[in-house]
Amino acid sequence: MKTMKQEIKIIALRVVVALIAFYVGLWIFGLWHNRWSGYNASLTISDGECNIAVIPIMGDIIPYAGADQNGSWSEMPPSTNADDVLATLYKAENETNILGIFVRIDSSGGSAVASEIISNGFKRSLLPVATFIREGANSGAYLAATGANTIIASSFSEIGSIGVNMSYLDKTAKNAKDGLQYIQLTSARFKDYGDPDKPFTFAERSLFERDLKIYHDHFVKIVSENRNLPVEQVAKLADGSSMPGSLALENKLIDFLGDQETARDWFAEKLEISPKEVIFCE
Repeated sequence: MKTMKQEIKIIALRVVVALIAFYVGLWIFGLWHNRWSGYNASLTISDGECNIAVIPIMGDIIPYAGADQNGSWSEMPPSTNADDVLATLYKAENETNILGIFVRIDSSGGSAVASEIISNGFKRSLLPVATFIREGANSGAYLAATGANTIIASSFSEIGSIGVNMSYLDKTAKNAKDGLQYIQLTSARFKDYGDPDKPFTFAERSLFERDLKIYHDHFVKIVSENRNLPVEQVAKLADGSSMPGSLALENKLIDFLGDQETARDWFAEKLEISPKEVIFCE
């Protein structure tokens, strides 16, 4: 006959076996769920086969998620958040399967600060970065592209528009017609300069033009350094206009005319592997 002590040992053993079986089952279920739900895919860029991370730059380039260029929170068309681009860069650099970064651009620009952040992120990347301009890369989008190791563009693309814009609508005539009067109450002379509801003074224009020159010269300097071009050469091109891909190549604003396959060949040469081994993570 079993003693009380033996019965307690048997019960304890059964409890331990049940717990082990429960945790093993939970682990197996977790693996199954992660695989079929796509959870693991959200944690990594590579699926184990692809080796080139793809970063799209589309629409307005904005400094942080949720806000448009005017700082309002709203549902916007496709846009590119600088923080998301940097996060993907860092993530790619920490994955052993990822060997390079491929950037696809369809953007007319946006925030100058966000564009510079992206450009610097590409420059500092531990991985080779190739940019492919499809429809276009203008203004801040081109600034961002210059941080890459190489720039490829479609012959039909629009490139450049190097310059800064501070233009706005003057609403004073409409306000007067509507019987509205601007009442100025500020603690400093220029605190409300640039307000479209008040007349624009010569002194205020001088402030805008001062800042525009500073920003414009900095833009030109960045392009000059990133593209290894004389400042004088970039300054001549920096009239705010864009140009077709072929003319951008002639002016050394890009390195190649081509498409994604051109980028594949570039990565193959850079990484010393065959083009077939270059697999984009899409």
